[in-house]
Amino acid sequence: MVTQDGHRKVPRFTESGAMVNLSSKKLRVLAGVAAVAGFAALAMPAQAVQTSGGVPAPVQGKPAEVAVQGQQATAKAASSNTNIVRFNKLYNTGAIMASKCKEVNVSLRTAAGVKAYDQQLLTCMWQAWAPTLNAAGYNYKNKPTLIIYNTKATTYCGVISSPTSYFCGHGAASEIYIPWGYIASLWKQSPTYARAYATNTLAHEYGHHVQYQSGILSASWSRQYAFTTLAAKLEESRRRELQASCLGSAMLGASKRYYPMSGGLYTQWKYVVSHSGDQPGGVRDHGSIANHNWWSTAGFYAASTKTYVNRCNTFNSASNRVA
Repeated sequence: MVTQDGHRKVPRFTESGAMVNLSSKKLRVLAGVAAVAGFAALAMPAQAVQTSGGVPAPVQGKPAEVAVQGQQATAKAASSNTNIVRFNKLYNTGAIMASKCKEVNVSLRTAAGVKAYDQQLLTCMWQAWAPTLNAAGYNYKNKPTLIIYNTKATTYCGVISSPTSYFCGHGAASEIYIPWGYIASLWKQSPTYARAYATNTLAHEYGHHVQYQSGILSASWSRQYAFTTLAAKLEESRRRELQASCLGSAMLGASKRYYPMSGGLYTQWKYVVSHSGDQPGGVRDHGSIANHNWWSTAGFYAASTKTYVNRCNTFNSASNRVA
């Protein structure tokens, strides 16, 4: 959910995910931002469970924010924000480096197991992304703090009231929240699918961390707040979320020889990314299933040993590619 300070016009996401506008006196540029992507609603693939599987539920998110400090939004600021998201120095960097670290062999039945698994993966992501962020002139030393929770959590950016993966960035710090109970439930049905789900979820949230370090996340939220129509606000949200998925997949693709993303894990990962996204009739804030699959596949780039951030510039793409 989104907090209200009585001074801004900001989007608020209700428990059902519907966006409403809060009355306000002024809009200020974000200094701290939170981005959320909830992959916990994704259904198990039919072939991975003993019972018949249904249509996968959509990936649902609940964007939140922290207390805002910054200058009042102006036309100049709006132009600057557009430059940040569309022409960021991050897009001019070379191939993403492989972390060369290994997937940890641990059961995901418990909170301790999920934490050990994700902590190793987070370290891999930090190692892979550091050279790219450094090459673009951004802070590459900041490493998000991993927090494992079950059903509810109180964060700097707000309260998580249901199991969902969650990125919270504020100042120089950032945290990634992962609901261990849902992953444990997947493990009981299919360990390989649980690994693929856990890997993709953390990769997406780390994609938000990369956006945060490069200024894209804050600029995108400011653009979303400034748009005057619901359609424009939702499209901005989709550009931001699809880019996070693409960035996460790009890192996995860069490290696929070492992690490794092959065999059953790769097969289940492809299922995850091809069944995540907005469902017809639902809130259109994360991108269609087809587009989520397209951007995830584009980032991973299975045909090559190299992946590049510029393949993930959703902000320069046509509206139909981020629908």
